[in-house]
Amino acid sequence: EVQLVESGGGLVQPGGSLRLSCTASGFTFSDYSMGWVRQAPGQEVECISSINPSGTATTHAQSVKGRFTISRDNVKKTLYLQLNSLKTEDTAMYTCVKYYYYSRSENAISDRGQGTQVTVSS
Repeated sequence: EVQLVESGGGLVQPGGSLRLSCTASGFTFSDYSMGWVRQAPGQEVECISSINPSGTATTHAQSVKGRFTISRDNVKKTLYLQLNSLKTEDTAMYTCVKYYYYSRSENAISDRGQGTQVTVSS
């Protein structure tokens, strides 16, 4: 059974930073592309970042490019998202996803975790 467990969310002031983690189990982590999506209340899911199996290719949505960085440790079977220069509009539930293939499309998601809440507020 695929399990994706996120951690690291919380309350942070505008301009601050957070590092999200996602621990994976139940599949061969190093064989799959992974990513992060987010959803704010009343808004659609936004696929913000993805990374290929080896970690050599990444893609980010324009809304987070230059501020967020996705990375992975295939030995630890863990996916990360570094969030810098946070804005109030980054407030959302952040969810770790496993992809069928390297993509940043919601249609390519095969599994997702429960999510971790990020709230940016002064």
